[in-house]
Parts: sequence; structure tokens; C-alpha cells
Amino acid sequence: MGNWKHLVWAVPLSFALVGCNDDDDAVEAAYTLQLLHMADMDGATGALDNVEAFSGILAALRAEYANTLTLSSGDNYIPGPRYAASSDDSLAAIIGEAGAGRADIAFLNAMGVQASAVGNHDLDGGTEEFVSIINADGNYVGAQFPYLSANLDFSTDANTAALIGNDGDPADSMANQLAAYTTIDVNGETFGIVGATTPTLANITSTGDITITPDNATDLAALAAVIQTSVDALLGMDVNKIILLAHMQQLSVEQGLAPLLNGVDIIVAGGSNTLLADSNDTLMTGDTAAGDYPLQYNGVSGDPVLVVNVDGDYKYVGRLVVGFDEEGRILPSTVDEDVSGVFAATSEVLTSVGGTAIAAVTEITDALNDVLIARDGNILGNSSVYLDGRRSQVRTQETNMGNLTADANLWYAQEYDNTVQISLKNGGGIRDDIGYFVYPPGSTNEDDLQFFPNAANDTTGKGQGDISQFDIEGTLRFNNALVIFDVTAAELYELLEHGVSSYPEQGGRFPQVAGMQFSFDPDGDARVADGTTVTTVGTRVQNVVVLDADGNKDVVVQDGAVMGDPNRVFRMVSLGFLASEQDDGTGGDGFPWAFPLENFVELETSMGANDPGMSDFADAGSEQDALAEYLMALYPDSASAFAVAETEAASDERIQNLSVRTDTVTD
Repeated sequence: MGNWKHLVWAVPLSFALVGCNDDDDAVEAAYTLQLLHMADMDGATGALDNVEAFSGILAALRAEYANTLTLSSGDNYIPGPRYAASSDDSLAAIIGEAGAGRADIAFLNAMGVQASAVGNHDLDGGTEEFVSIINADGNYVGAQFPYLSANLDFSTDANTAALIGNDGDPADSMANQLAAYTTIDVNGETFGIVGATTPTLANITSTGDITITPDNATDLAALAAVIQTSVDALLGMDVNKIILLAHMQQLSVEQGLAPLLNGVDIIVAGGSNTLLADSNDTLMTGDTAAGDYPLQYNGVSGDPVLVVNVDGDYKYVGRLVVGFDEEGRILPSTVDEDVSGVFAATSEVLTSVGGTAIAAVTEITDALNDVLIARDGNILGNSSVYLDGRRSQVRTQETNMGNLTADANLWYAQEYDNTVQISLKNGGGIRDDIGYFVYPPGSTNEDDLQFFPNAANDTTGKGQGDISQFDIEGTLRFNNALVIFDVTAAELYELLEHGVSSYPEQGGRFPQVAGMQFSFDPDGDARVADGTTVTTVGTRVQNVVVLDADGNKDVVVQDGAVMGDPNRVFRMVSLGFLASEQDDGTGGDGFPWAFPLENFVELETSMGANDPGMSDFADAGSEQDALAEYLMALYPDSASAFAVAETEAASDERIQNLSVRTDTVTD
């Protein structure tokens, strides 16, 4: 079949070594592999719009080469509408037994995935739910492939310990199992597949009692040494073609690992949603590539290592067709950009490769959509403006979506305790926008983007701007419990320093707030801590004020110094995830709370009759319920719609970035 290649391109990563190695031009491949790969299918609610075309393209490409591997680098699902819809009884007839996240695994089974890395979102429901998703249960067959991670010790967690398989066993004998590495026979040639997961895992998901190495999440050499142990075990088994499935959250980490490893031929990256592509690949409207496909490095021995990655949400099938010599060394010069690259999950590309959606994928998609359509008809509010929940925005600046949900949490907490003054949540907990954006005809310039509130959905009776249960479940996928507790002025200063410490990286810890304003200078020192041990004191936060109901300002920090009594107390509402103590003594996303939290209240168990009771699709005391109740109380319909448009960072008031605006926090 033919390929569908394309004209849209972006400047590649300037620091990456890309292209082919001329040194192997004269070497003829002894074996050619087609690697089909995917990552981060966890994301936007629109992923269901892509999955059928994705499956058809995958199947068509697989049919072109007998020597094919199909692998995932993790984040195969995430708590959210699609994940929850799997629990609907109507899914039982299709996937065997209904249960959270199980339809996502059924997708991968139908598409022939042979192994996956463990991604952080795969564990978001906790280890018990993780096991229920990948293990067999009655007529539900579970994951028909192993989940892999060389730097996670599953034996220390009672739930995952029961699923541990034998490292190195063939993948086709390891359904429902966990291991560090596996082997796959591809027409007489054995490939070793090693998994690895970001060492920051405990701070960004629910790891239970799984032991994570290395202890220092920033020690790249130590992580490489852990991975190398599994690679060496495979080399000792005379396996000389090895692929690493690395779910590291930032492509720069996978790039950093490549020169530190010996014997690894290909690294399939995951977690960062980074799109690598050839100059002639078809990209979805508005997408640009961050670098060439593949990136090339040299390992410890000097042999080449290729790094590949694709964007998530079933948007792209990654395809690497590459040769190996007699010794199992990869031959970069055999990579032809007319064959390898990324294939966008569009109807046009599907037609161009002669593909047809996999029937089982279509059946599952239809069943999920039936459930989700019902939820999209449950209208809870209205916004006349686009609500910006994009990852690039909520993790770097104040957004109107961040303000709306932080305000909702504060309003809801005050229904229980009217002394609550401030609200703080992490931008990483906002997973989607509400509304849509388009490029004007003929433009791919991000500056030209046009933003709109939700479109009407005649099928469900949804009007323009209406916000449904489906929308709320999509943007607040984790549905964290809300908690109330006391923080001191000094603690609030440190919390905000931590929140902006990852800027300009899109760290999930970046705060979205209500009841306060603060300014920060990105040129200041970023707070750095190893657990509760601070190694660099942050100097970014300049001014902080807490507002009362009349807008009066209590100056907490001025010119980088705590003002007044540093021990004076503010009542705060935050997320249960952020306020749960981790093994290193910090909260989720590394927030430096002072445990045990003072005057701590869990609203899920305490709200009782204080819950407004206007919406009941989500548990009382959860952030989905808080947003639904808030919208119904203040912005129920188009006549009283939420109308605060998103602004550029230069106009933000709650979170003032001093690299783009002057400071007015204490004015």
C-alpha cells in the first residue's frame, strides 16, 4: 500500500542529533523490522474521534511487513469520561465485564499491542484499580500483553505483587503480568523489550507501596544504571536487538538516557506528548513537529540509538522501518522518510493506506459513545467564552479555566466552612479545555488561533456554550476530593515558591488559585528540594496578598519577604491528592505542606447537608461536584453565562508573571 506523506513542517529541535549515519551506507541489512508504536492515549475527550482511523491505519501498516512489532510506551488510559464509561453495564456484553478503564485495554488488545511501559496515568486510580484493569476477571480477559518497568519493584505492593511474571519470558505468555523486560519472537528473530517509568512517579500519581528507583528522581546516570541491568540480562540471553519503552514525561530525559546505555537500539519515548515527524509527514491541522523522526544518538559503545515519539490521544501511529546487521546493530541509513514517520489518524490517511477500522474497535467506540452522549445531554451551566484548559497554558500561567475551578472549590468549601479564605490547586489537574479553537483558512500560525465556547450538539439537546457533565468529567478527569486545612503565612509563601519552581517547563505543580493574588519573577532562583530537604531556597515569588470578601488585601509577602506574623493562619481548600503525604514527606506534586495538616477536613465525608444538592452525578465533596454546583448556582444558562474571557499572561491579575508585566499585587 502507499504512504500518505505531507507538506506541513516545523523547525526541528536544534539540540538533537538527527538524520542518518553515513558510516553504515555500505552495510546491507540482515533483518528489517517494522516498529509500530503509540503513547499517551489517555488524553482529550476527542480521542474517541481518532481511535477508529488509528486502528485501521495500524492494521494496514502491519499488513505491509511480516516482521512487525506493536508497542505502547504507556499512559494507555486516564480517569475521565471514557474511563468511567467503561463501568457502565452496557459495556459488559462487549468487553466481558464492565469496569473502569477496561475498554481502553480492550482497544489495545484489538489492535494487537504486544507490550507496554507503565505510564504514570496507568496508576492514577491506585494499585488496586490498576490490577483490576490489567488482570482477567470472569469474561474480561484483561491486558493480553505485559506491562513493563525495570525501575519499579512491584513486589512491595500487595496488589501488584500478585501479577509479577518472570523477567525475560516471551510476551505472548505474559498476559496480565508485570515485569522489567520481556522477549518477542518476530519471525525467528528475538527482540528484547525493556520498560522504564519516570522516577518522579510518586509525586504525580498513586503508587501505593510500589518501590521506585532511583531515589533521586533527577539522577539520570542512576536511572540509566537501573535500566542497564535489564538490558545486560537480555544481552546475557544472546538477545542483541533491544527496544526500551521509556515513559519519562519529558523527551529530554529519553534523549539524555540514549548516550548512557549500552546495547539499546531504539527508545520509544512516552508521557510528553511530543510529536516527532518527517518533513513529508501529514500532520493534523494546527500541529507542528518538535523534531525529526527518528532522532539519532550514540550509546556508550558508540553504536547508534534511535529515539522515536508521537503525540497522544490516538492522533498518530508511529512507524519505524529499519534494518539491523548480522550482529544486531541498528542501521540508521536504512530509515527511509518515505516509509517511516507518523501517520495522522484522519479519514484521508486511512483511505490512502487502504485501511479499514478494526471491527472490535468500532464496536467498543460505539458503546462508549452511547454512554457519553447521555452524559453530554446533562447540562450543568453555560459559558459564552472559551475556557482555556490547555496543558501549555494551565501549567505556565493563570487561565480562565483555572480561575473558574479554583473559584468553584472556594465557593463550595465556604458552603461547609465560611472561614475558608483561599483556594489552591495544581494546573496539572486540569486535563482539557471547554470549547474549541480553529485556525483561519490558510493559516497555521498560533497567533491567528480563534477561540470559541462549546458548539451546540443537536443530538443531545446541548446548546451553544452549554457545559455538560461530559465536559466537566473531561477537564477534571481525576475528580479529586476537596480538603480544608490551615496554612500559615510562611507556609503559603513556600507553597507558591514550589508552585512556580518548574516554570517555564510545563510542570503539573503550577498553581491555579482563588482568594489571593501573587507575582513571580522567573529570573529568580527556583526552589529546589529533595523531599522535604530544601537545597535551593526559592526567590521567585515577590508579592502575595490574601483577599477578603470585600476585596481588601492582607499583604502576606512583599518584595520577597513575609510580612506581619509569619505564623498567622489562613484556611485553605485544596485537592486531596496534593494534600496526601508521600513517602518523602511532601504532598502530591511535591507540595511542601507541614504534615500533619492542622484542622484537616475531608469534604467527601463531611459535606453532608451542606452540599447544595443541585447536581448529583459526582460524589459530594469532589471537585467535579463543586464545579457543577457552582455553575448551576451562578452560571446556569445562556442568560447568565460565565463571560470572563481568557487573557494573555501580560494581562493576568491573580498570577502576575513579572517577565511580561509590571507588579500590581500590593497596589
